[in-house]
Amino acid sequence: MRNLPERDSPERDMPDHGISVSRFSTRPLYLQARDAIAQRIAAGEWKPHVAIPNENELARTFGVSPGTMRKALDLAEAERLLTRRQGRGTFVNDPSSGEQRERYNSIRGRDGKRICGDVEVLNLLETTVNERECLRLRLRLRERVIRIRRLRLTDGKPYMLEDVAMPAKLFPNLTTHQDASQRFVVLAQQFGVLLGKGEERLAIGAAAPDVAAALQVEEGATVMRLDRVIYTLEGKPAEWRLGQCLMEGRHYLAELN
Repeated sequence: MRNLPERDSPERDMPDHGISVSRFSTRPLYLQARDAIAQRIAAGEWKPHVAIPNENELARTFGVSPGTMRKALDLAEAERLLTRRQGRGTFVNDPSSGEQRERYNSIRGRDGKRICGDVEVLNLLETTVNERECLRLRLRLRERVIRIRRLRLTDGKPYMLEDVAMPAKLFPNLTTHQDASQRFVVLAQQFGVLLGKGEERLAIGAAAPDVAAALQVEEGATVMRLDRVIYTLEGKPAEWRLGQCLMEGRHYLAELN
Protein backbone atom coordinates (compact mmCIF):
# COMPACT_ATOMS: atom_id res chain seq x y z
CA MET A 1 0.00 0.00 0.00
CA ARG A 2 1.43 3.36 -0.92
CA ASN A 3 1.89 5.98 1.81
CA LEU A 4 -0.51 8.90 1.68
CA PRO A 5 0.74 12.42 2.55
CA GLU A 6 -0.31 13.81 5.91
CA ARG A 7 -3.39 16.01 5.91
CA ASP A 8 -1.49 19.24 6.58
CA SER A 9 1.68 18.48 4.63
CA PRO A 10 2.79 21.60 2.69
CA GLU A 11 4.08 19.33 -0.07
CA ARG A 12 0.70 18.08 -1.24
CA ASP A 13 -1.22 19.58 -4.13
CA MET A 14 -4.29 21.56 -3.16
CA PRO A 15 -7.72 21.43 -4.84
CA ASP A 16 -8.35 23.85 -7.68
CA HIS A 17 -10.09 26.32 -5.38
CA GLY A 18 -7.96 25.60 -2.33
CA ILE A 19 -4.71 27.01 -1.07
CA SER A 20 -1.78 27.58 -3.37
CA VAL A 21 1.02 25.75 -1.59
CA SER A 22 4.66 25.45 -2.48
CA ARG A 23 6.67 22.58 -1.08
CA PHE A 24 9.40 25.13 -0.41
CA SER A 25 7.10 27.53 1.45
CA THR A 26 7.75 28.11 5.13
CA ARG A 27 4.46 30.00 5.59
CA PRO A 28 2.24 28.16 8.10
CA LEU A 29 -0.80 26.42 6.63
CA TYR A 30 -3.26 28.32 8.82
CA LEU A 31 -1.99 31.59 7.32
CA GLN A 32 -2.37 30.16 3.83
CA ALA A 33 -5.91 29.13 4.74
CA ARG A 34 -6.62 32.65 5.99
CA ASP A 35 -5.23 34.00 2.72
CA ALA A 36 -7.65 31.78 0.80
CA ILE A 37 -10.55 33.08 2.90
CA ALA A 38 -9.45 36.66 2.31
CA GLN A 39 -9.11 36.09 -1.44
CA ARG A 40 -12.68 34.82 -1.70
CA ILE A 41 -13.99 37.82 0.20
CA ALA A 42 -11.93 40.31 -1.82
CA ALA A 43 -13.07 38.70 -5.09
CA GLY A 44 -16.71 38.98 -4.03
CA GLU A 45 -17.22 35.22 -4.06
CA TRP A 46 -18.34 35.45 -0.43
CA LYS A 47 -20.67 38.41 0.03
CA PRO A 48 -21.14 40.60 3.14
CA HIS A 49 -23.71 39.33 5.66
CA VAL A 50 -23.76 35.86 4.03
CA ALA A 51 -22.83 32.72 5.98
CA ILE A 52 -19.79 30.83 4.72
CA PRO A 53 -19.43 27.01 4.81
CA ASN A 54 -18.80 25.48 8.19
CA GLU A 55 -15.38 24.66 9.57
CA ASN A 56 -15.35 21.01 8.48
CA GLU A 57 -16.53 21.81 4.97
CA LEU A 58 -13.83 24.46 4.61
CA ALA A 59 -11.20 22.07 5.91
CA ARG A 60 -12.19 19.53 3.25
CA THR A 61 -12.29 22.19 0.52
CA PHE A 62 -8.88 23.61 1.37
CA GLY A 63 -7.31 20.24 2.18
CA VAL A 64 -6.29 21.05 5.75
CA SER A 65 -7.19 19.64 9.13
CA PRO A 66 -10.16 21.05 11.11
CA GLY A 67 -7.71 22.37 13.71
CA THR A 68 -5.78 24.31 11.07
CA MET A 69 -9.02 25.64 9.63
CA ARG A 70 -10.22 26.71 13.07
CA LYS A 71 -7.00 28.65 13.63
CA ALA A 72 -7.41 30.37 10.25
CA LEU A 73 -11.00 31.32 11.07
CA ASP A 74 -9.92 32.66 14.49
CA LEU A 75 -7.42 34.92 12.76
CA ALA A 76 -9.92 36.04 10.12
CA GLU A 77 -12.36 36.98 12.87
CA ALA A 78 -9.66 38.87 14.80
CA GLU A 79 -8.92 40.78 11.58
CA ARG A 80 -12.64 41.68 11.28
CA LEU A 81 -13.20 39.74 8.09
CA LEU A 82 -15.71 37.40 9.71
CA THR A 83 -18.07 37.22 12.66
CA ARG A 84 -19.13 34.00 14.36
CA ARG A 85 -22.63 33.83 15.76
CA GLN A 86 -23.36 31.10 18.25
CA GLY A 87 -25.72 28.53 16.78
CA ARG A 88 -26.09 30.43 13.51
CA GLY A 89 -22.77 30.17 11.69
CA THR A 90 -19.91 32.35 10.47
CA PHE A 91 -20.75 35.45 8.45
CA VAL A 92 -18.76 37.80 6.22
CA ASN A 93 -18.48 41.30 7.67
CA ASP A 94 -19.47 44.35 5.66
CA PRO A 95 -16.62 46.89 6.03
CA SER A 96 -18.83 49.66 4.65
CA SER A 97 -21.41 49.51 7.43
CA GLY A 98 -21.59 51.04 10.90
CA GLU A 99 -18.55 50.80 13.13
CA GLN A 100 -16.59 48.95 10.46
CA ARG A 101 -16.82 51.94 8.13
CA GLU A 102 -15.50 54.30 10.81
CA ARG A 103 -12.92 51.96 12.34
CA TYR A 104 -9.99 54.28 11.51
CA ASN A 105 -11.76 57.45 12.66
CA SER A 106 -10.50 58.50 16.09
CA ILE A 107 -12.04 62.00 16.30
CA ARG A 108 -14.95 62.27 18.73
CA GLY A 109 -17.36 65.01 19.68
CA ARG A 110 -18.30 66.18 23.16
CA ASP A 111 -20.79 63.30 23.38
CA GLY A 112 -18.02 60.76 22.76
CA LYS A 113 -19.42 59.65 19.42
CA ARG A 114 -17.38 59.49 16.24
CA ILE A 115 -17.71 62.55 14.03
CA CYS A 116 -18.84 61.37 10.61
CA GLY A 117 -20.11 64.49 8.86
CA ASP A 118 -19.69 65.26 5.17
CA VAL A 119 -16.72 65.15 2.81
CA GLU A 120 -15.91 67.65 0.07
CA VAL A 121 -13.22 66.71 -2.46
CA LEU A 122 -11.15 69.78 -3.33
CA ASN A 123 -8.66 68.14 -5.67
CA LEU A 124 -8.16 64.69 -7.18
CA LEU A 125 -5.42 63.58 -9.56
CA GLU A 126 -3.11 60.74 -10.48
CA THR A 127 0.56 61.64 -10.64
CA THR A 128 4.12 60.43 -10.04
CA VAL A 129 5.08 59.64 -6.47
CA ASN A 130 7.16 62.18 -4.55
CA GLU A 131 9.89 61.48 -1.98
CA ARG A 132 7.66 61.59 1.11
CA GLU A 133 5.07 59.34 -0.54
CA CYS A 134 7.84 56.87 -1.43
CA LEU A 135 8.78 56.63 2.23
CA ARG A 136 5.30 56.46 3.73
CA LEU A 137 3.79 54.17 1.07
CA ARG A 138 6.95 52.12 0.43
CA LEU A 139 6.88 52.87 -3.27
CA ARG A 140 9.64 53.24 -5.83
CA LEU A 141 10.43 56.42 -7.71
CA ARG A 142 8.33 56.87 -10.83
CA GLU A 143 5.47 54.77 -9.46
CA ARG A 144 2.04 56.37 -9.65
CA VAL A 145 -0.16 57.60 -6.81
CA ILE A 146 -3.65 58.99 -6.41
CA ARG A 147 -3.63 62.30 -4.52
CA ILE A 148 -6.77 63.66 -2.93
CA ARG A 149 -7.23 66.89 -1.00
CA ARG A 150 -10.54 66.86 0.82
CA LEU A 151 -12.36 68.77 3.51
CA ARG A 152 -14.34 67.19 6.31
CA LEU A 153 -17.31 69.11 7.64
CA THR A 154 -19.79 68.74 10.45
CA ASP A 155 -22.95 70.82 10.65
CA GLY A 156 -21.75 72.53 7.48
CA LYS A 157 -18.52 73.79 9.07
CA PRO A 158 -15.05 72.48 8.14
CA TYR A 159 -13.04 70.84 10.90
CA MET A 160 -10.34 68.85 9.05
CA LEU A 161 -8.31 69.29 5.88
CA GLU A 162 -6.87 66.01 4.57
CA ASP A 163 -4.12 65.35 2.04
CA VAL A 164 -4.26 61.73 0.96
CA ALA A 165 -2.01 59.56 -1.18
CA MET A 166 -2.80 56.01 -2.35
CA PRO A 167 -0.89 53.64 -4.64
CA ALA A 168 -2.52 53.88 -8.06
CA LYS A 169 -1.94 50.17 -8.66
CA LEU A 170 -4.36 49.36 -5.82
CA PHE A 171 -6.99 51.84 -7.02
CA PRO A 172 -6.81 51.92 -10.83
CA ASN A 173 -8.81 54.68 -12.52
CA LEU A 174 -9.90 56.15 -9.19
CA THR A 175 -9.78 59.64 -10.72
CA THR A 176 -12.80 58.66 -12.83
CA HIS A 177 -14.60 56.98 -9.93
CA GLN A 178 -18.12 58.26 -9.48
CA ASP A 179 -17.65 59.12 -5.81
CA ALA A 180 -14.06 59.47 -4.59
CA SER A 181 -15.38 61.18 -1.45
CA GLN A 182 -16.44 57.80 -0.04
CA ARG A 183 -14.92 56.64 3.23
CA PHE A 184 -11.62 54.89 2.56
CA VAL A 185 -12.94 51.54 3.78
CA VAL A 186 -15.80 51.80 1.28
CA LEU A 187 -13.42 52.56 -1.60
CA ALA A 188 -11.19 49.68 -0.52
CA GLN A 189 -14.13 47.30 -0.59
CA GLN A 190 -15.15 48.48 -4.05
CA PHE A 191 -11.61 47.87 -5.35
CA GLY A 192 -11.23 44.49 -3.61
CA VAL A 193 -8.60 45.73 -1.14
CA LEU A 194 -8.81 44.10 2.29
CA LEU A 195 -7.60 46.37 5.08
CA GLY A 196 -5.60 45.54 8.17
CA LYS A 197 -4.14 47.75 10.85
CA GLY A 198 -3.72 51.52 10.87
CA GLU A 199 -0.96 53.57 12.51
CA GLU A 200 -1.26 57.25 13.39
CA ARG A 201 1.22 59.87 14.59
CA LEU A 202 -0.02 62.99 16.38
CA ALA A 203 1.53 66.43 16.55
CA ILE A 204 0.39 69.98 17.31
CA GLY A 205 1.15 72.73 14.81
CA ALA A 206 0.10 76.08 13.37
CA ALA A 207 -2.20 76.32 10.37
CA ALA A 208 -0.41 77.40 7.17
CA PRO A 209 -2.21 79.98 5.00
CA ASP A 210 -3.88 77.42 2.70
CA VAL A 211 -4.92 75.26 5.65
CA ALA A 212 -6.31 78.25 7.55
CA ALA A 213 -8.27 79.37 4.48
CA ALA A 214 -9.79 75.92 4.00
CA LEU A 215 -10.71 75.59 7.69
CA GLN A 216 -11.96 79.20 7.84
CA VAL A 217 -9.68 80.19 10.73
CA GLU A 218 -6.87 82.69 11.15
CA GLU A 219 -3.42 81.84 9.85
CA GLY A 220 -1.34 80.29 12.61
CA ALA A 221 -4.36 78.85 14.45
CA THR A 222 -3.59 75.67 16.39
CA VAL A 223 -4.33 72.42 14.59
CA MET A 224 -3.71 68.79 15.43
CA ARG A 225 -1.79 67.00 12.68
CA LEU A 226 -2.78 63.38 12.18
CA ASP A 227 -0.26 61.46 10.10
CA ARG A 228 -1.87 58.08 9.38
CA VAL A 229 -1.03 55.02 7.30
CA ILE A 230 -3.56 52.25 6.71
CA TYR A 231 -2.21 48.88 5.61
CA THR A 232 -3.67 46.03 3.62
CA LEU A 233 -4.22 42.70 5.28
CA GLU A 234 -0.84 41.66 3.84
CA GLY A 235 0.85 44.60 5.55
CA LYS A 236 1.36 46.83 2.49
CA PRO A 237 0.54 50.55 2.80
CA ALA A 238 -2.79 51.32 1.12
CA GLU A 239 -3.33 54.94 2.18
CA TRP A 240 -1.25 57.72 3.68
CA ARG A 241 -3.22 60.63 5.06
CA LEU A 242 -2.06 63.86 6.65
CA GLY A 243 -5.05 65.43 8.38
CA GLN A 244 -5.00 68.89 9.98
CA CYS A 245 -7.84 69.16 12.45
CA LEU A 246 -9.45 71.84 14.62
CA MET A 247 -9.89 70.28 18.05
CA GLU A 248 -12.19 72.80 19.75
CA GLY A 249 -15.12 70.80 21.09
CA ARG A 250 -13.51 67.56 19.91
CA HIS A 251 -11.05 65.02 21.21
CA TYR A 252 -8.88 62.18 19.92
CA LEU A 253 -9.64 58.70 21.26
CA ALA A 254 -6.82 56.17 21.18
CA GLU A 255 -8.27 52.67 21.43
CA LEU A 256 -5.94 50.00 22.79
CA ASN A 257 -6.76 46.46 21.67
